[in-house]
Amino acid sequence: MKKIGIVLLMGLFWIHGSMAQTPKWVEKAKRAVFSVVTYDKNDKILNTGNGFFVSEDGLALSDYSLFKGAERAVIITADGKQMPVSLILGADDMYDVVKFRVAIVGKKVPSLLVAGTAPAAGSSAWMLPYSTQKSIACVSGKVKKVDDIAGDYHYYTLDMPMKDKMVSCPVMNEAGEVFGIAQKSFGMDTATTCYASGASFAMSQHISALSLGDAALKNIGIRKGLPDTEDQALVYLYMASSSSSSEDYERLLGDFIAKFPDNADGYLRRANFYVVKAKEDASFFDKAAQDMEAAQKVAKKKDDVLYNIAKLIYAYQLEKPEKTYNDWTFETALNQIRQAMELNPLPVYVQLEGDILFAMQDYAGALAAYEQVNRSNLASPATFFSAAKTKELMKAESGEILALMDSCVARCPQPVTASYAPYLLERATMRVNAGQARQAMLDYDGYFKAVNGQVNDLFYYYREQAALKARQYQRALDDIAKAVELNPNDLTYQAEQAAVNLRVGRYDTAMKLLQAIIQTNPKYAEAYRLLGLCHIQLKQKEEACKNFNKAKELGDPNVDALIEKYGK
Repeated sequence: MKKIGIVLLMGLFWIHGSMAQTPKWVEKAKRAVFSVVTYDKNDKILNTGNGFFVSEDGLALSDYSLFKGAERAVIITADGKQMPVSLILGADDMYDVVKFRVAIVGKKVPSLLVAGTAPAAGSSAWMLPYSTQKSIACVSGKVKKVDDIAGDYHYYTLDMPMKDKMVSCPVMNEAGEVFGIAQKSFGMDTATTCYASGASFAMSQHISALSLGDAALKNIGIRKGLPDTEDQALVYLYMASSSSSSEDYERLLGDFIAKFPDNADGYLRRANFYVVKAKEDASFFDKAAQDMEAAQKVAKKKDDVLYNIAKLIYAYQLEKPEKTYNDWTFETALNQIRQAMELNPLPVYVQLEGDILFAMQDYAGALAAYEQVNRSNLASPATFFSAAKTKELMKAESGEILALMDSCVARCPQPVTASYAPYLLERATMRVNAGQARQAMLDYDGYFKAVNGQVNDLFYYYREQAALKARQYQRALDDIAKAVELNPNDLTYQAEQAAVNLRVGRYDTAMKLLQAIIQTNPKYAEAYRLLGLCHIQLKQKEEACKNFNKAKELGDPNVDALIEKYGK
């Protein structure tokens, strides 16, 4: 009995001594620790754990593993209040940390101050558990080892036991500052040794312009925050526009505007987004108009906003809407861009003025704008091509048109790459129309090389037409044969193949091809006319006339002269 009394006395002495060594700040600091519950896509509990606030407005830290695979999360404070996790602000899966924001209830929450310097090995440390009780109990020990990670940050080995359910609880220094986030114990000695990732390292996690590709963040389905700077956030928005769902992108646009309310780009991007949405719901036009107005109000560069509004309205009208929204016409777009040009006559503004005038079929005005751009540092293959097409529609001399196309191609990378190859096709067509078939063949060949031979049947057909005019008959035969091979059901190609064989005197081959066409389609008028020409070359006038008459019966508009010539 006496022995038992001594043991109890010693136990009481230990508890008292432990309590006496517990810092005074513990009771207040523990209020910043909370419980975390994460949920999967089926809204079933995924994980439970801990975390803690590091700012009064709801910034918090915890372990990444707790959030991996989560679609939503809530925290429960020490006084029992439940609050949702609103944004993920950064994560690192290697060191198992996550930074996030909680949609707090009230103006502020209890929070911990993150230590500015790492504690030295041998210094005292305290781990604060989550508790709804007023107890000041905590786990105390020493910093056993400090390792450097990720540059100026640290990872800690602690000489203290890890109690159950204390993972991701804060580890504090003597001054009551948090320096670590408790990690799961591992290794041989888990009874007296545990580990912590640096709190300052967790705080360094952030959303960058490239975070959309971050695997750790992708594994968390909870909404992500935006980068802290406007430039980074704009790049993030740009990348999200093609990789995020419509709903997620709309939310990001709203987040950007809320975070950077004086940045006109946010309103303009959302306006463009709403115009696309308006194809399904016309009410979005009103929202787009409101954002355009807001952009004008906050813009520091009014000309830039006017340019973007002009571009939006121009693009809208190009799609030829059945009913025009308000005054969103080409005339309005033209007025907007000219206002921008009055403030700052940038070549890019002049280019848009030309495009709008071109759409309005004011080709003289468009050409004047394009020529001005082509005298500036904005001159490019595209701007010279615009001028060439305008001159073509104005029915200018072929030499003038081709001179502009030559300037267009000359500004392309040499040798011409695949992205610029369409300009060679355009010049080839213009050269054929100008009677420069041999030069056109050079462009067709250049295009073929630029795209590494990745062409379709239509390409071979067009090159065959040029080859025929250039009197390169073997090339014409080869190309039309390739077109037939790629699209054997197109009788136009088969008829053209027969015509080329007829042209080079291969009458038997031509007749076989034409008879095959007639067998496939007995009402194909052109085949009868060409067959008649074969008979003419073979001195078979009677057979020829029968086929000419059949062609006329089937409506061939080109056979009348042949009937008049040979039908007598």
